[in-house]
Amino acid sequence: MYLEHFKLNEPPFSLTPNTNFYCDLPTHQETLNALLSGLQQGDGFIKIIGKMGTGKTLLCLLLLHKLSDDFVTVYIPNSDPNGHGLHELLAHDLGLSVEKNLPQDLSSDMITQRLLELHKAGKKTVLIIDESHALSDDCLETVQLLTSLETEGKKVLQVVLCGQPELDKRLKKHALRQLKQRITLSCRLKLLNKNELNLYLCHRLAKAGYTCGMIFSASAKKRLFRASGGLPRLLNVLCHKALLVSYGRGINQVDTKSMRRAIADTESILRTRHLNCANAILVLTTTVCIALIMVVYRKAGLF
Repeated sequence: MYLEHFKLNEPPFSLTPNTNFYCDLPTHQETLNALLSGLQQGDGFIKIIGKMGTGKTLLCLLLLHKLSDDFVTVYIPNSDPNGHGLHELLAHDLGLSVEKNLPQDLSSDMITQRLLELHKAGKKTVLIIDESHALSDDCLETVQLLTSLETEGKKVLQVVLCGQPELDKRLKKHALRQLKQRITLSCRLKLLNKNELNLYLCHRLAKAGYTCGMIFSASAKKRLFRASGGLPRLLNVLCHKALLVSYGRGINQVDTKSMRRAIADTESILRTRHLNCANAILVLTTTVCIALIMVVYRKAGLF
């Protein structure tokens, strides 16, 4: 609704991952460079960790676009298959026709044969699993077994596991110790800092066709950073809402009032604030109680 009002060609802060809006922030660009280098060198297992909303999916999609024709890629997004389901998805993307109820050992043999064929043809096969923290232990063990195949010291299948910090906790399990040992490269996405916020906003606005400077006032940006904590997804949510508010008010800039309304309308921020407030009250109450107990003990000569 606000595109014409702000002279935009498309929404600059859409939540749908779009590689055209990728901003090469230091932490994301470093991770992308490490991924491309690791895959080119033949690293078997690569792990990307990031909190929800840090841009992991966007990075996976960008990686798919950046890899050369020497790579055959299989991308599994937002799914939680079991070991058998993973075999079916992998087989399908590798161009194999596998019966739905085919025993897993037979489908594994077919996949192995296909991987060897691609390797002989000079192709590198990469399996990218998004939201991998949600995979079952059975599925993670299946991934490990699939990567055990080597020829002349080279991995026939390379894997990129992309997930939330819970994935690190999962990999500490004794049953998954072999998988953890196979990880040769680990990257972690960070939140935006204050200096990167302005770059992020300018980049997305420019990609959306905005040519009139900066829509967000300095005070609005301060509130935006404080409320979002530098989390890209939350930044997008708040910026989109703030643009809507300013459009509704008939103004051509996002000021403090518009940003304040956007923040107030965002439940996730309100819940976090309430939780932080409750934690602060709990800490304060505990401190006061301890202090009172110490006073009583001193007066009684017990401390």
